[in-house]
Amino acid sequence: METPEELVDLAADAYVYGYPLVFDLSMVDAFLHKGFGALPPAPFNRFAHSGELAAPDSRFVSVNNDTVYSVAQLDLSGGPITLHVPDTDGAYYVLQFVDVWSNNFAYVGRRATGTGKGDWLVVPPGWSGGVPDGVSGVIDAPTSVVTVVGRNACAGPEDLPRVQALQRQFSLSHLDSAPHRTGLPRPDAGVPEALRFFEQLRVWMADFPPSAEDQAYQDRFQPLGLLEEGPSPYVPAGPDLVRALTEGLARGKARVEAAARPAPEADRGSPGAWDANPHLFDYNLDHFGVGTIDSPEWKIADRETSYLVRAVAARTGLWGNHGYEAVYANTFRDSEGRTLNGAHSYVLRFEEPPPVDAFWSVTMYDVPDYYLVENPAGRYSIGDRTPGLVYAADGSLTLYLSKDGPQDPEQAANWLPAPDGDFRPILRLYTPRQAALDGSYVIPVIERVEEGLG
Repeated sequence: METPEELVDLAADAYVYGYPLVFDLSMVDAFLHKGFGALPPAPFNRFAHSGELAAPDSRFVSVNNDTVYSVAQLDLSGGPITLHVPDTDGAYYVLQFVDVWSNNFAYVGRRATGTGKGDWLVVPPGWSGGVPDGVSGVIDAPTSVVTVVGRNACAGPEDLPRVQALQRQFSLSHLDSAPHRTGLPRPDAGVPEALRFFEQLRVWMADFPPSAEDQAYQDRFQPLGLLEEGPSPYVPAGPDLVRALTEGLARGKARVEAAARPAPEADRGSPGAWDANPHLFDYNLDHFGVGTIDSPEWKIADRETSYLVRAVAARTGLWGNHGYEAVYANTFRDSEGRTLNGAHSYVLRFEEPPPVDAFWSVTMYDVPDYYLVENPAGRYSIGDRTPGLVYAADGSLTLYLSKDGPQDPEQAANWLPAPDGDFRPILRLYTPRQAALDGSYVIPVIERVEEGLG
């Protein structure tokens, strides 16, 4: 019999463990009914496509300005779904498959499977039917609901017609005529709002069971009522259980928020060093399908530790890619540790290009919202695909970060507009090379230019 304090600790563990499931399915439900920014709502088993690159009016945290999104929520309760992908003629794209526990379990795209056209069969857990002729491969889903996040590289507004033509060729079709669900299982509406998280977790854990190893861990939560079937135990919950759940939720949430804070600059080696974690999505320990890398360096060694990392990833970057697909780095400070601010001018000098096999970019965001920055030039990111970049004779590249554009034409070609106040740039490396993954490549720090730009 657990003590009251032990029950609070258990509820905190349950929050950390279950937050990715609850948050993921909440976003799936929102997507089905409301859409997501420029992505319209779409029912299960149908793609929704964004028809434009993100802009300041997108109003989403740290949205990228490099790719155009296509998203589909798959329901496999009625059987397999066939996914058709077009030939992108060498252009970068990725379709990322995420189960409801937020595990990335498969990838289709340039890095993983090439850019030729093909048909992929996505099958539910435990499926053992026949595979149709001509299928490129089978993608085994760990859960019966799956999110497919598609990203098509887009070089700018003039490239949108090409991307839109490709988007129209991505399709999903049922392998058979079995009925599919139209929505998610609904938690009991009579549960008090303070306990709603645990009611969602109870209902969705039962409908979307995790791996056997995770199942053994979640069996610990029996005293909290999380394993009870049928009517909700939280409608008539007694005061001791209510206290354990509400205090445990607050404690678990604080644990996730603390773990989500950026690493201290002292731990990054130097003032202004960029914060990057290519292993934020290494918590998937059980399901390695098409396009994934099943090796120790891409797995968190301790399973219980993986639950906290998984919660942090959901909190700060739900549906983000494994590091071998894309690496994201950010910084708030210059080479002397001073906060980046639009009242000053800065340079970012790359002695050699960032090590990637696809492409790289630097995108500007304001603080504290992390939105794209409105500017007269209509430029929100800059990178190796930006037309007209000026390289030095030695092959180096200097970017200029400032609110006002440089007068010098060569500097203006390499200008990334900044906001009035504090800002945070993000460097994205698509299909990073080993040097970007093992830390041997050090991103150059941003230097403040006291006399301003030319």
